Amino acid sequence: MYPGVGRSIRPVTRLRILVVTVIVALVVAACGGSESAPTTSTTTTSTTTTTTPETTTTLPEIPLDLVPGNYDQFRVQPTACGAVAPEPLTPMEFDAPADMGLDPSTAIRATLSTSCGDLEVELDPGIAPETVNSFVFLSIESYFDGTVFHRVIPGFVAQGGDQTATGTGGPGYSIPDEFPPPGVGYERGTIAMANAGPGTTGSQFFIMVEDSGLPPQFTIFGRVVDGFDVLDRLQEVPLGISPTSPDPVASTPLETIYVNTVTIER
Repeated sequence: MYPGVGRSIRPVTRLRILVVTVIVALVVAACGGSESAPTTSTTTTSTTTTTTPETTTTLPEIPLDLVPGNYDQFRVQPTACGAVAPEPLTPMEFDAPADMGLDPSTAIRATLSTSCGDLEVELDPGIAPETVNSFVFLSIESYFDGTVFHRVIPGFVAQGGDQTATGTGGPGYSIPDEFPPPGVGYERGTIAMANAGPGTTGSQFFIMVEDSGLPPQFTIFGRVVDGFDVLDRLQEVPLGISPTSPDPVASTPLETIYVNTVTIER
């Protein structure tokens, strides 16, 4: 479920096209077997229809062979925010997450150290016990250390948790869906799991960098409680269009945003 971004359309049809885009993207992603965040529109548009000649600003075209499409290609890029690249990740897969013995009534604090600063997050095992258990397990195993945010859409999401950085990777297992009830909002700072349809949730997660009216089809398991300035910096990283991305706008970072470590406070 990749977020697609709105194209220049007449205002009267924008909402209808958005709904269709969401549904189509969900089906396509499920058929492709990749994990991703859902498709929605941002306010980004290329032109505005008028009765006079239009003036458009064209961004410099980045050759496709310079846009990373996997982890090794992200490794050879400059690091975002002037940071130093961490050690490369250690590839790993598991049959299932271990039981971490979490108390569903007790929130868990974690620190995501990224190239653009630290995100202090609070995980809620009360609303998503299986998801939080898996995230804590993978964090303690250092699964996320050295991974990248392979996808950033300003005004929408930053997505990571894929050791391959292709949008199709996972930990070797899937966990049950723990979707939120209708009416629960995906607000700025919300942390949720990406998926490719029901029953496909693995390790990929996304962070809402702004509020969004997504449908309740992605497990919410935590929220950012400190480091909102980091979300702003993530949106300032230059982007390109990967030949493998379903996004109709640039969403692949051209400076690599690493997850250096994820530290669980217990």
